[in-house]
Amino acid sequence: MAKADAMKRDGFGANAHMREEGSRLTLKGFLRAGHLPTLVASLLHFETSFMIWVLMGGLGVLIAADLGLTPTEKGLIVGIPLLGGAFWRVPIGMLGDRFGAKRVGTITMLSVLAPLALAWQVARDMQGLVLVGILLGVAGSSFAVALPLASRTYSPRYQGTAMGIAAAGNSGTVLATLLAPRLGEALEWHAVFGLAMLPALVAALIFFLVAREAPVATAGVANGTAARALREPDLWWLALLYSMTFGGYSGFSAFLGIYFHDQYGLGAVAAGGVVAVCACAGSLVRPFGGAAADRVGGMRVLAVVFAVVPFALLAPIIGAPLPLTVAGLLVAMAGLGVGNGAVFQLVPQRFPHIIGFATGVTGAAGGIGGFLLPAVMGIERELTGSYGPGFLLFAVSLAYMFLCVNALHSGWRFTWLAPRPSAQHVSADS
Repeated sequence: MAKADAMKRDGFGANAHMREEGSRLTLKGFLRAGHLPTLVASLLHFETSFMIWVLMGGLGVLIAADLGLTPTEKGLIVGIPLLGGAFWRVPIGMLGDRFGAKRVGTITMLSVLAPLALAWQVARDMQGLVLVGILLGVAGSSFAVALPLASRTYSPRYQGTAMGIAAAGNSGTVLATLLAPRLGEALEWHAVFGLAMLPALVAALIFFLVAREAPVATAGVANGTAARALREPDLWWLALLYSMTFGGYSGFSAFLGIYFHDQYGLGAVAAGGVVAVCACAGSLVRPFGGAAADRVGGMRVLAVVFAVVPFALLAPIIGAPLPLTVAGLLVAMAGLGVGNGAVFQLVPQRFPHIIGFATGVTGAAGGIGGFLLPAVMGIERELTGSYGPGFLLFAVSLAYMFLCVNALHSGWRFTWLAPRPSAQHVSADS
């Protein structure tokens, strides 16, 4: 009996409440449960931010050819913005909790104009682009404001779905990888950064005018709840899970253009088109990951993801022909997209009063994972002459996470209840 009760509480399976209520999660109920304009504005904020955040990756082939970069430098130049995002997310998330996600999100969107202008008019070497990449990381902090704002405007039972929809803005990757190479070849890559200032301005204006600020619980942050949360193993497990799912998705989105160019000889435009297809798969399924987690439990969804994706990576590991490799990466990116939605279904349930901070920490881990993946891929290529070992290392890491999830599900540290309308749990310390 005790074991059954524990299984109801853990994050691996849906609890009794979810089994009883899951069938009643309807579109009509979702539309009535929150503020749809805010959700749409959050989606646009995240979409535009993500497009700007991975713009360096979309232009990676052209930048590398222009500057004559080595494989290691290629990995670093497309990964630096992801690392910059990891740096900015935690402070931006705390500011969002403190002063409101709408206000802070508007400011962060406007602040990306500076690095875009710098890349357009000034940066012409590796050192300048590293600085631009770090500053472009501010765009990656949209995770810590747009997603919490979308979540807070919906009741707990629909938060996974709401965050999944808002987080589908990672389809900005598709825009960056599909349009940036074409514009770069027509106008030179510097000018593309200047053009990106226009959608940033439009998104900031719409977000400011349309989004509705959600109530925030600043007392918990002021009283040290955020500091205590850093001592919670749950937060670090969420961060580790997200470093693998989102780190894989964002890292591949930034680096696959270079991979397809180097490995299969595709031009910048063709490589960008293939990456856009793969990225689109991961983006479109992310809301389904959140919705599935609402129904059956986030950890159950993650277990499936970590079981499937390593097998999908076998094609690039062995250097299979291009069609097989694209198919494998398509499945892998879709799986990682589902995993992203599942992780962010768990975050607001575990830390409802400091969603911005918890999202910032978790998102920062995702940014670090996203930086490490292309960096390791470039280093492995330079050391071994092949990208296969880089793919293999990532697949083994995912398989290890599958073992962790299954080994820990019965004694999981996630002793908080699964989603329910009255959920107000933070932790025993809060």
